[in-house]
Amino acid sequence: MPGAGLIGRSAVVIGAGMAGLTAARALADSFERVTVLERDTLPEAPAFRAGTPQARHVHVMLGGGVRALGELVPGWEPAMGAAGAARLLTARVRRELPGYDPFPPRDFGGRGFSASRTLIEHILRGEILRHPSIRMFGDCRVLRLLADDGRSSVAGVSYERAGGAVETQRTDLVVDASGRGTPTLAFLQASSGEVPAETVIGIDMGYATTTFDIPSDAGEDWDGVLHLPDAPRRARRALLMPIEGHRWLVGLAGHRDEKPPGDWDGYLEFARSLRTPTIYRAIRTARRAGPIVRFRFPASVRRHFDRLTRFPRGLLPVGDAICRFNPVMGQGMSVAAKQACVLRDLLTARSSAPDPLGGLAEAFFRDAEPIIDAPWEIAAIPDLVYPETEGERPPGFERSVAYATALRRLAAVDADVHRLTWEVQQLLRPASALRDPGLVERVTQLV
Repeated sequence: MPGAGLIGRSAVVIGAGMAGLTAARALADSFERVTVLERDTLPEAPAFRAGTPQARHVHVMLGGGVRALGELVPGWEPAMGAAGAARLLTARVRRELPGYDPFPPRDFGGRGFSASRTLIEHILRGEILRHPSIRMFGDCRVLRLLADDGRSSVAGVSYERAGGAVETQRTDLVVDASGRGTPTLAFLQASSGEVPAETVIGIDMGYATTTFDIPSDAGEDWDGVLHLPDAPRRARRALLMPIEGHRWLVGLAGHRDEKPPGDWDGYLEFARSLRTPTIYRAIRTARRAGPIVRFRFPASVRRHFDRLTRFPRGLLPVGDAICRFNPVMGQGMSVAAKQACVLRDLLTARSSAPDPLGGLAEAFFRDAEPIIDAPWEIAAIPDLVYPETEGERPPGFERSVAYATALRRLAAVDADVHRLTWEVQQLLRPASALRDPGLVERVTQLV
């Protein structure tokens, strides 16, 4: 039997990305041992790894994610500061939105760090490993999930080490943070044949990103720039953020025929073609500190695990395995951290139950849905505005677009409404906060 306060002897996490790391910490106080299996070699310093091909591009930890990480890993923020991550005041991020270049800057107290994905993950991995229950192994490729005799539950994992040796590990719970969720889908297909329905928004987006040394004479009234396109007329967008090493990380993006090129002249011309010259002027004479790297994101995918008639005991998908967002909005890491807090709270609440793992996945899917709703709505509506975007428009879509535009107009002139929309965008409040009857009435008058 597990010790006092524990609900199991062993848990295995597949994947050592942001979702896997935060899930491991959420599990650590409820299991005697938490093992994280990562396919890539785990670097000893901040470095790119093949399993996170988007890691060279701009990543943002939203306010809700910072708060969640602070709860899970209190040492993360001090360690980020010590490692040289750029301090960031969100009021000093210039937000260029159609009709508002810039949107009125207001200080709602948003403060945090801006850093490369490799540094964020490196610091988090180091802090996670301070917990005595957690161990982590790289070069371990999970082959399949092991079923119990009745094939209705997951009982362990089979994985291959770097040298080709195949090992198995029996465990009480497997958390699938593999990104694509392949282990979970394969198990469902083999055991019951029932896989979750998916909502897919095909956007065919491309990114091109590089770094610059911040010029000594930059002297701007902003620390970062978010440039959103005038949809559906244009799809070109950009994000400039400070990172460690006194550098800017600058990402350009566009849909389909408007993807940014990978050569310097084309990259600079793409920046020049944006609606405002802010980013172009910042980078045209700045010293480039790295290569231009490109990444393609074909579609946002939301899997509706909560609609399945049953789900295997001992298995839990998290992060991108449930919902993969358009990364341009910088929501994935924050959603993963918030999901980890949900998992931690569920395990704590179930610690005295006769069968704490029974129905855990169903409860998690239920509680995680509101966390997914806000970022999905924030990303989905702008993407679906483009006629060429593949995906079913929800009922009343055109009215929803008009409502979002009117809400932005109101937020521009009303600081309280602006604060509310900012809190929802930062995942500090649920999307339902924007459906307050009084607010709906005010916005509807502007539609």
